[in-house]
Amino acid sequence: MIVRVALCAVLFGVVVNSPAAADTVADAYLRQLALVEQDIVGLAEAMPADRYDFRPAAGTFDGVRTFGEQVRHIATMIYMTAAIVLQEKSPYGPGPGDNGPATIQGKDAIVSYLKASINYAKRALSSLTLKNHLDPLKTYFGSQPRIEVANGVIYHSYNHYGQMVVYARMNGIVPPSSAR
Repeated sequence: MIVRVALCAVLFGVVVNSPAAADTVADAYLRQLALVEQDIVGLAEAMPADRYDFRPAAGTFDGVRTFGEQVRHIATMIYMTAAIVLQEKSPYGPGPGDNGPATIQGKDAIVSYLKASINYAKRALSSLTLKNHLDPLKTYFGSQPRIEVANGVIYHSYNHYGQMVVYARMNGIVPPSSAR
């Protein structure tokens, strides 16, 4: 039987040990997280420190987060979502407005907080397997499959990245992902 499977693989061009066959659920999500890291950390680093308190004033922007609060919010939500995937208590959040600890102020501290949240998410997303990715997890929104919760790290981050891009452009900053 093994010989027949091997012969079929050779005859039909199936490569059993191909890179695609070696991919895991975790690998797919870690590649997406690498994009989050590149785009969001890149933009957070590109925004000047004196613009971290910027929030749009014209139009209907009353009560929106500052640029720095956007970054802190992303990091806090990454921590919270990754903690659910790991079935741990989040190191940060929820808090007032889910913007993370108010004590984290200034560009350097906020960027460090963001980078640390991404490292925590790497641990969470690395835990995804074919065996556990559909396991139901208790979330703030009811029971959800582990993979759906993990996806929140990606899609929620890009929701706020879009807002950060607008803030950056309003300050004359071209997002590094657009400058390529």
